[in-house]
This record gives sequence, structure tokens and C-alpha cells, in this order.
Amino acid sequence: MSHNEASVKSIIFALSANLGIAITKTIAAIVTGSGAMLAESIHSYADCGNQGLLFLGLNAAKRKPDSAHPLGYGKAIYFWSFIVALMLFSMGGLFSLYEGIHKIHSHEGLKSPFVAVAVLSVSMLLEGASLYGCVVQINKLRHGVSLWRWIKNTSQSELIVVLGEDVAALLGLLFALLSVGLSIITGNPVYDAVGSIGIGVLLIIVSFFLAVKVKSLLIGQSSDDETREAIARFIESRPEVEEVLNLITLQLGPQIMVAVKAKMVAHGSIPELIENINRIEKDLKLLNPAIQWIFFEPDNQD
Repeated sequence: MSHNEASVKSIIFALSANLGIAITKTIAAIVTGSGAMLAESIHSYADCGNQGLLFLGLNAAKRKPDSAHPLGYGKAIYFWSFIVALMLFSMGGLFSLYEGIHKIHSHEGLKSPFVAVAVLSVSMLLEGASLYGCVVQINKLRHGVSLWRWIKNTSQSELIVVLGEDVAALLGLLFALLSVGLSIITGNPVYDAVGSIGIGVLLIIVSFFLAVKVKSLLIGQSSDDETREAIARFIESRPEVEEVLNLITLQLGPQIMVAVKAKMVAHGSIPELIENINRIEKDLKLLNPAIQWIFFEPDNQD
């Protein structure tokens, strides 16, 4: 499975879940006449917009290199992933904090609490299905490494964002369900308000984590250790190369740039040296099709 295919499937799972949740909340808002539930449905439609932005980023990353961007547009997905992290902070975290603080000060009781429980339960099922689908796609890519290590090393910001959104949404729905349950049992609406504040804090924490991860990719992050080591081993194993003096990789969305400085074995002529380098570059791209650019410098010292 290609990395892009896994990303597309995960985003579709998340979009389907958020759209289902938004429709469920809209129906509940119409039936109950609850303004709060209507606001929540708008929030869920905004989450669908997040998945739209990730699709936009994936499509932008496919653009061919040109004179203005000679290394392509692969990093576009990092930009849009960062925007989604900001939206999760502003439209998710801050909105939930405001809603919770407003409820504490207004002391409004719950309207149609059992309808809210039903909506939250359906939402949890949909969000759980989205999270499961995302994890299944990630498992196909992490090749036996732990999930945490994959999260630390992966360059697929869109998958990290979908995973973070799904985890935060599922935990947030659980918080909301517990808060509504406590409010029904005790008759005290403060629990509902505290739940909203807790959800806001959770979303802010997740959005900061996502923003920090994507920031590293935006600035310029090397390929994961496994890929770098495989490239280094391949070049060092070549009979044309005496020693690898320096190796730099740069992740540009789904593509990789490689810069190599190597000490070459003795050669008879400049054309022979050029032919050896071209052969190494060709075979390296066959080894890893994600490598799009190779800058190979023969030298005798780093």
C-alpha cells in the first residue's frame, strides 16, 4: 500500500464520521430546538472542513516542480496540516472553553438530556470507527515499529493530524457523556460545564502536540532513521565508492531529497567518474522510489 493511499483512506474515514456526527447533531437540534446542539452541529461541520483542507494539501503536494519551486510542492501538505492544528486549537479548544465558562456563569440546566446522551453515544460509535480505520492504515505502514516511534519519525503529517483528531474527539465525547450523566444523576448543570472545559483543555493540548510535530516538518526534517540508514548502507556497499563522507536527507512531503559527499575509488577518467555517479543515482532511485532529487559530490574530505 502506498503512503498516499493510506492517507486518503484515513481522511475519508474521518470525514465520514464527522459528517455522520454533524447530521446526527443537526437532527437532534431540530427535534429538541436546542441552540447548544445546533452550535455543536456547526462545530462538527467545521471538523469536516478540516478533512477538506487535508485533501487540499494532498492534491497541492502532487504539483510538479517548476522554476519557482524547483524541489516541488510536497511541503504543501505540512502547511495545511498546520492550519488544521490551528483550527483544532481555535474552533475546537477555545470554543469548548468558552462554552464551559459560559455555562458555569449562566447556570443553564440541560435541555433534553437523554437526547444528548443518545447523540453522544452515536457520535462515539462513529468516531471509534474512524479511529479504528486510521490505526489500521497506520499499521500497514509502520513495519513492526511501535506506534509511538512511528509517530515520532513519520513524515505523514496528515495521518498524524487525523489520528490526533480522532483520539481527541473520542476522549472528548467520553468526557461529555460522563459530564451529562453526572448532571442527570445529580441535577447539577455544573458538571456539564466542567466537562466542556475539560474537552477544551484536551483539544488545546492535542493541537499543540500536532503543531509542534508539523512545525518540525515545515522547517525541514530529515527522513526517518531507517530510511537514512538504508541509503547510507546502499551507497557504502557500492564498489564505486570508497567512503561516504557526508549524507543529508530532507523530507519534502512524500518525496525525499538526498545530498551525498563521497570519496570515490580510483578511476581512469572524468567520464568514467560521471558514469559511476549516474549509475549509483539511478540504482538508488530504484531502491527507494520516493527519492526524487540526488545531489552527489565526489570529494576526498568532508
